[in-house]
Order: sequence, then structure tokens, then C-alpha cells
Amino acid sequence: MEFTHAFVVDAPLAAVAAFHRDTSALRQLTPPPIVARLHQFEPLGEGSEARFTLWFGPLPVRWHAVHSDVSPAGFTDTQLHGPLKSWRHQHRFIPLNARQTRVEDHITYEHDGGPRGLLSRMLFNRLGLLYLFTARKILTRRHVARLMAAEQRNWPV
Repeated sequence: MEFTHAFVVDAPLAAVAAFHRDTSALRQLTPPPIVARLHQFEPLGEGSEARFTLWFGPLPVRWHAVHSDVSPAGFTDTQLHGPLKSWRHQHRFIPLNARQTRVEDHITYEHDGGPRGLLSRMLFNRLGLLYLFTARKILTRRHVARLMAAEQRNWPV
């Protein structure tokens, strides 16, 4: 299965990439009612790993991912262990001009069969992914604007 989502952020490529390199970005991009708990989140780099739990109410979903294809233009995270049979998420940042960047997310994924697949189908169906990435659009724009404003004032974030 595949899922693609794209949006524009009113910020230069460097600001969008810097926000996504921050180890707290996953927590900042996780919309309610989901809660992200980070267990291990290495600085974004080739081969860096992330271990976290997404809480869907009382239901914990553990995830272990590795990053690849890391560059200022994006990165890929691939599930090593987690709720799906497979998950590969490509993040791409494309400068449109000096003040705008297009963020593209492309996910290829596969559900397990049986009861385990039932859970992932409930949590990671097309509607659930659309909610997640629509929220991420809003949250990315908000957090990047906040970072840029703080940088212009030379205030700590």
C-alpha cells in the first residue's frame, strides 16, 4: 500500500530541514489524542535509530526505526520492528523559492495478517494516515514559524 501527502511551509529549506533534524520533532508532530514517548532518538544521521511508543489512549504501539538517505533535502525512516509488516516513510523537502518549501511524505507499507494485522489496519488505515498528516501539516507550519520568529529575535526556543 502507498500513501502520499504534500504541503507548503512558508519557510526556507534550511529552517524546515533543521526542524525535522531536531530529536523532539516526532513528539511535536504527534497530534492528540496520540501521545509519543521517546525511548531512544539518536540525532538524525545515516543509520541513526529511533525507539518510541505511540500511545493510542491506553494502547501502546512500540516502534523501532532506522534513518537512511539523510540529506538537507530529506530522509527516510524504515521500521525495523513495529506494528506493521513493513513501513518505509520518505520525507522530502523541496525549495520552491527563498521563502517557501514543499514537504512531501511518501509511505509504502504492508499490514500483517491475522489479529496483528487487524490492529495495524485500525490504526494505520488511509483515514488515520490522512488525519495524522493533515495534523502534521498544521503542526509543522506552527513550529517552524515559532522557530524562525525566535531566531529573528535571537531568543532561545
